[in-house]
Amino acid sequence: MFLRLAGGLVVRSRWRPYRPAPGERVLVLRAGGAFPPGHPTTRLCLELLAEALPQRPVQRLADVGCGSGVLGLAAALLGVPVVAAVDLSRRAALTTLQNSRRAGCPRSMFVSQGSSECLRGPFDLVVANLPAAVQADKTEEFHRLAGPRGALILSGFRDTQEEGLRAAYRALGWECAVRRLRDAWAPELPPELSYTWAAWRLERRRESG
Repeated sequence: MFLRLAGGLVVRSRWRPYRPAPGERVLVLRAGGAFPPGHPTTRLCLELLAEALPQRPVQRLADVGCGSGVLGLAAALLGVPVVAAVDLSRRAALTTLQNSRRAGCPRSMFVSQGSSECLRGPFDLVVANLPAAVQADKTEEFHRLAGPRGALILSGFRDTQEEGLRAAYRALGWECAVRRLRDAWAPELPPELSYTWAAWRLERRRESG
């Protein structure tokens, strides 16, 4: 994995040696058996995250289903003071903690094994790269965590799975501010009948008038 983001952050796997340019920060990740950080949905979330942070003040961020910790760690290195990362998997939580220590930002990272229900909001930004079925179950929970001024960055679903999820968030008062797509070819057509992954940045809908 190798990805150069806005804000001068480079995210790479430990197998990709790289000499940073002046002013660049490098996040070196070990997956440790967690969700692979090079997946297209991770890249989409990272791009949306790096673009969103300069546009809105983010003091507290929640990384739900943190996996390797890539999203939360990127946020910490881009200046977010407090990042709460949570995953049901003990291995993922340990991997995130280890990657946090290697990255030199353990003081800003709070890592827990468990579900999002153990987090105490509100958060200025909630990021979650989770499968479509899990996302559908978490709409009200993410709505609660984000608080009245928060935003959401979501991925882990195909473009063919967006409609129901979009309707659920619309009913809660959210709108899609940014939508990104990325194709990922596979030898066989996925069960979702699409090769295209989707990612959103959701904002609270502003009432006109």
